[in-house]
Amino acid sequence: MVKHIILWQLKDELSEEEKKNVMAGIKEGLEGLKGVVPGLIEIHVQTEKLASSNADVLLDSTLESEEALKGYAVHPAHVNVADTKVRPFTKSRVCIDYEL
Repeated sequence: MVKHIILWQLKDELSEEEKKNVMAGIKEGLEGLKGVVPGLIEIHVQTEKLASSNADVLLDSTLESEEALKGYAVHPAHVNVADTKVRPFTKSRVCIDYEL
């Protein structure tokens, strides 16, 4: 199994209300991929955080294998969520992938 963890920071120019809406869209979009993308075992998006945090959104996902991760990256449903709900609103992305 493979863990795929991402942290995003949202763009500074977004209002607090816009950030809440964007985070809800990211969560709904990405968590909606379970059962759609082959090899995606678990997916959770965390948007609630403590004030000490310096990231806005966390993606914690588990996939069957490194091949499944590669397939997830290019799967049309994932690409659609990334292109419409994530990339237009984020200023930074940090990722770590590792085998369990």
